[in-house]
Amino acid sequence: MKTYVVKASEINREWFVVDADGKTLGRLATGVARILMGKHKPIYTTNLDTGDFVVVVNASKIRVTGRKLDQKMYYRYSGYPSGLKSVTLREQMAKHPDRVILAAVRNMLPKNKLGRVMIKKLKVYASSEHPHAAQQPKALELQG
Repeated sequence: MKTYVVKASEINREWFVVDADGKTLGRLATGVARILMGKHKPIYTTNLDTGDFVVVVNASKIRVTGRKLDQKMYYRYSGYPSGLKSVTLREQMAKHPDRVILAAVRNMLPKNKLGRVMIKKLKVYASSEHPHAAQQPKALELQG
């Protein structure tokens, strides 16, 4: 019996839209990361990007459990001495709710060139409008 190996030219990409309204952050991120990697397809290959495009809308309406709003921190470093900036999840949700989902999904993807290609297929929007109607995305219902 021979093993089938998919070629890059045989990969068909679809577009999915996910409504994040009322979804838990971690459960939403794992479902989106799975679609971006292509693990939902029978042709999944670890060394190729077989995933699909995902559009996440209503990013400002996600929910988190426990005291994460005040305890979870996001850090960024400017590269200069004493240039480490930190903000809480509550502050990040008020200013840039799309970055919260982007960071959660990015940390669930591979930490290599393939992961950097996969994250580019994720589009996150704070409101319910998105400019990807021409791609005719299918509605995707994730758990949680």
